[in-house]
Amino acid sequence: MVSRDQRGPEPDSAPVIFTLGTSTRTPEEFVACCRAFGVRRIADVRRFPTSRTFPQFVREAFATFLRDAGIEYAHLGPALGGYRPGGYEAYTATPAFAAGLAELERLARGAPTAVVCSERLPWRCHRRFIARALEARGWRVVHIIEPHRVWRPAQAGVPSGPRRAVRRAR
Repeated sequence: MVSRDQRGPEPDSAPVIFTLGTSTRTPEEFVACCRAFGVRRIADVRRFPTSRTFPQFVREAFATFLRDAGIEYAHLGPALGGYRPGGYEAYTATPAFAAGLAELERLARGAPTAVVCSERLPWRCHRRFIARALEARGWRVVHIIEPHRVWRPAQAGVPSGPRRAVRRAR
C-alpha cells in the first residue's frame, strides 16, 4: 500500500502556481489573463526583460502597467531566466537554480503568482522546466494560454506539447 507521503499531496490541497507568456498581447489582454485566474503577482523569468517589438513588456513599462492594474511584479531573471550555457535543463541541477526556485516558492506562497516569460506556449519555453521542478516539490502548475484556456502536460512518460488539446478553465 502506498502512503499519502509517497503519493504527494492531493491535487486540491497542493499549492497552485500559474505560468503565462507575454507573447504579442496588449497590456489589457495580459491583465485579463491574470484576472481570469486571480493572479496578483508576476514572477518575470526572462533573463533579458526587454522587447523592441512589444515595448509594453520592457521591464519598467511592464512593472508599471501591472502596478496600475493592482498586480505586483518581481524580476527573477538572474536566477531563473533562460539562455544558459549547456542548456536550461542542465542548469536546473545547479545551486543557482535551486535558490531561484526557493525565492519563487516564497513569492508564490504570499499571493497567487504567475511565472512569466515571452513565449505564449509553455511547451516551447523554459517555463516547462521550472514547472517540472515545482511539480516535483508538490505544486500544481496551471499554464494559462488565454483567459478561458489552460494547458496541462500529459502524465510522466507520455509526450506532451502541441498534440495535447488545450482545455477550458474550470
